[in-house]
Amino acid sequence: MYFANISILLSLLCISTAIYAADSKKPTPLEPCTVYSPTSGSFFNLNSVAVRPLKDGKKAHKSDRIESWHAKGYDYGANFTLNFCEPVIEDLEDVIGINKEQAKNVSAYYTMGGKTYSIGQRSSEPVFRGRKLVLNYTMGSPCESTSSTYPRKLIDDDDGEKDSDDKDQKKPKSGSDSGRRKSTMISFLCDRDPTAPKASVSFVGQSPDECAYFFEVRSEAACGGANEAQQSIGPAGVFGVIVLVAAVVYLLGGIAYQRTVVHQRGWRQLPNYSIWAGIGNFVKDIFIILTSSCARLLPSRKGYNQLPTHNGGRDRSREDENRLIDQLDEDWDD
Repeated sequence: MYFANISILLSLLCISTAIYAADSKKPTPLEPCTVYSPTSGSFFNLNSVAVRPLKDGKKAHKSDRIESWHAKGYDYGANFTLNFCEPVIEDLEDVIGINKEQAKNVSAYYTMGGKTYSIGQRSSEPVFRGRKLVLNYTMGSPCESTSSTYPRKLIDDDDGEKDSDDKDQKKPKSGSDSGRRKSTMISFLCDRDPTAPKASVSFVGQSPDECAYFFEVRSEAACGGANEAQQSIGPAGVFGVIVLVAAVVYLLGGIAYQRTVVHQRGWRQLPNYSIWAGIGNFVKDIFIILTSSCARLLPSRKGYNQLPTHNGGRDRSREDENRLIDQLDEDWDD
């Protein structure tokens, strides 16, 4: 019994070591537009809401989106177009402060007064701010001058005219601030409503100097889950491992018991040998029955079985026996 326990422990140790080695493999790098939550460990994949242009010759299905996402600006005076982790699929030309090559990488923009303004270049690295999943776009069009937010001084009638130099100092500069560029921050919220679209984009607001823009996106992609690409073993694999462990423990433990306690040798060391032997004989008998049944269905061939048989020899021997018996009876009577 001691050896049986030792064998069981060794088998469990070997299998657990193999499972641990499979799970402890170096994790593969994350795909673009994916991230793990540092608090819950959930995996977030935003590729399902990223809009990509259709390949050449491919027809659009009902589930395919053929334009970028849109958000109403309401009182801002312009509507916004943006994409997630990918550039907008619309062709942009003459973007303020952006050359043609950079315009191909714009992920968010708006049009106002016939001019197109970029509010961020593509970024495929979502991050967490606490428990908030956010995506940042930077390096947009240059920020406009702060004339609308410049503090104006009240002038009394008694003050008269001021010095022209003083006026020039108080007057804001026109044009754009080349040192700062527009940026975008997108916050993702979980929405499991089955009737809702893949993503619902809302414009939250902008900074007073119109250099930073804030959006909120509700989508099921922001609910998180498990990373299927890095799962080393699935439910079927777990069930298979459990069955394998049970079979190995049964086999090794039974062999150890049969050898040490019952003192069996050969095939009789297997646990429940009589049962397995009976199953083997049963399978063998079924095989013989099936093969013989199938052989009867095959067309017969001419051979020795077709030769005629004669029972003349047997008839003669029987007549001789009867004649001998009759003679003995007659002699007995005499």
